Amino acid sequence: MTTEQEPFAVDVIYALPKQQKIISVMVKPGCTFIEAVKQSDICAFFPQIDLATVKLGVFSRQAKHDEVLLPGQRVEIYRPLIADPKDVRRKRAEKAKDEGRINKITGAKVS
Repeated sequence: MTTEQEPFAVDVIYALPKQQKIISVMVKPGCTFIEAVKQSDICAFFPQIDLATVKLGVFSRQAKHDEVLLPGQRVEIYRPLIADPKDVRRKRAEKAKDEGRINKITGAKVS
């Protein structure tokens, strides 16, 4: 009887607005998120991915590059944000105030 665990499959996922790629790779126990990304060679399909700074995650939770993968997990590669969501909401609210669509004091919609 061996004490070594068996390799397991994980999916490495990257998506653009009109294109996505899922690559399954077999990894050994103790494999990290960034090692799985490198093993998948997904950068051959998406050269814009910078492995040094890319944000990774698992099921919408951000993960560190050196976090160890577990069976049943998948590696999600996140794109950088184009705009800060807080700034976008703030600008939208200011525009609504300027156009008179909301009350400037209470923030409620004007009937």
